[in-house]
Amino acid sequence: MTGSPAAPSGTVGARVEVIGMSASYGRTRVLDNVRLTVEPGGWLAVIGPNGSGKSTLLRSILGFHAHDGLVRVDGAPTSGMPRRERARQLAYSPQRPVLPEAVSTRDYVALGRTPHRALLAPPRAVDRQVVEDVMERLGLDGMADRLLRTLSGGEQQRAVLARALAQQPRVLLLDEPTAALDLGHAQQVLDLVDRLRRQDGLTVLSSLHDLTLAGQYADRLALLSAGRVAVEGSPADVLTAAALQTHYGARAQVVTGPSGPVVLPIRAPG
Repeated sequence: MTGSPAAPSGTVGARVEVIGMSASYGRTRVLDNVRLTVEPGGWLAVIGPNGSGKSTLLRSILGFHAHDGLVRVDGAPTSGMPRRERARQLAYSPQRPVLPEAVSTRDYVALGRTPHRALLAPPRAVDRQVVEDVMERLGLDGMADRLLRTLSGGEQQRAVLARALAQQPRVLLLDEPTAALDLGHAQQVLDLVDRLRRQDGLTVLSSLHDLTLAGQYADRLALLSAGRVAVEGSPADVLTAAALQTHYGARAQVVTGPSGPVVLPIRAPG
């Protein structure tokens, strides 16, 4: 494509800092003094066993869940940002998106332009152009007039990602972007995110359940356990047999693959 209005508003992604974040559900503490930093254009994948707080962390960063602590984007606290400004900086692809009935793929992706328009204002030419460009980049242009509900699971996942990218964010937050996808579609989605990150300089912060995919696509990993960052570093530093035994209770061998560490579960003897 030629110079695309769908590229983020900044030349590079933003630096994201999470400082002392704690969050609860009722009296149950889910996050406990979490500290993380994602450098501009980097990809940090948050991993951890079920219930470790991965989704709560992403929702708290976005301001969707009450929390203590501080989130800064390029040094500016998000707590002081107007909601529209925050939406121009941070875009979110949830694990279980609400897909409206009787809405075309184009109209759904166009919802990502809401932070850039005045309240109740109709789409402008630039909004329509951004939507068309994003859909072309994600291979959805041939499905623009189809109802969102008629798309396959992988196609719907791309539509959710397209809506987020239509916001022209500097930071993309993805909660289990490969959930319910088979291996081929999971690779397609992560390949796409990685290509967009490299082309546009997006900063990516994701949660990922599949440890091998996390180790092959992300620059850095943060392993959450009982609401705390137990280990953080390169995929090779975080994905070790000892860490998987300690925090997942898993028997596994970790080998070096062509793109990063590969986690191989080990069957119990006997």
